[in-house]
Amino acid sequence: MKKNKIFGALYLSLAASIWGGMFVVVKVVVAFIPPVELVWLRYLIAVVVLFAIGCAQHIDWRVKRKDWPLILLIGVIGNALSIVTQEAGTWLSSAQLGSVITAATPTFMILFAWWLLKERLTWAKIASVALATIGVLMIVGVHAIGAGNLLGAVFLMIAALTWAFMSVLIKLVPDDYPPVQVTTLATATALVCLSPIVLMQRSTVQWHYLTQPKIIVCLLYLGVISTAIAFVMWNRGLRLMNAAGSGLFFVFQPFVGTLLGWLILGEAIGFGFWAGVILISASIWITIRYSD
Repeated sequence: MKKNKIFGALYLSLAASIWGGMFVVVKVVVAFIPPVELVWLRYLIAVVVLFAIGCAQHIDWRVKRKDWPLILLIGVIGNALSIVTQEAGTWLSSAQLGSVITAATPTFMILFAWWLLKERLTWAKIASVALATIGVLMIVGVHAIGAGNLLGAVFLMIAALTWAFMSVLIKLVPDDYPPVQVTTLATATALVCLSPIVLMQRSTVQWHYLTQPKIIVCLLYLGVISTAIAFVMWNRGLRLMNAAGSGLFFVFQPFVGTLLGWLILGEAIGFGFWAGVILISASIWITIRYSD
């Protein structure tokens, strides 16, 4: 059981870290391709890659009729609604505000896990989330809370709520279905949901930018690394840990984003960053040590 927790923590940390680095790439591409079309393109690439991986693993793609509603719900809520509102919220406000509101995801996961999975609310879970949230605030900066406009904050809050809900729903998927299969079907569902919007707006998008090498590389990163690979790792990590504790590792997203901003963009980091790292590390240790 302890080994499962360690591997689960590793998968979740890697996935969230990849998403933390994704903000730099999205910032480059969104200047040429609107948010919804960008999500659609990364999902199109991801579905092709995931399907190829599934075929290489000889996955049986059949799904029982009773399990279809749950998988489709995961795709609509997590892959479509959550990601689009996150992109739109960040676009309307700022990455800093997005990081702060994202810190609420673990709290929402604890509540959803208590409601849907009947997981116990323990002081260890509450303490770990509190430490992680304070750590994120120290890393990003409390001043970021006042940045951006109200609509952007509303979109980001919806993104945090829906991602937490989706992450708990994945725990209800029978273990008969490999993470690659669930991720492929959920991503394909989101692709179908977004297709009508993309078709209606196709004339307003400057598609010729897709021929630029920089845009191609960024799209491949978003589709292959941050979607196909990271989503599979997140889903696999969720199966190895309890839902409430799993959400804690989402805080790696703002941590890595801030660290890369320092390394690549030359943004300054100070005492708050390192204090936040210590608090987040303590919260993760509590989760691994005391979680069910």
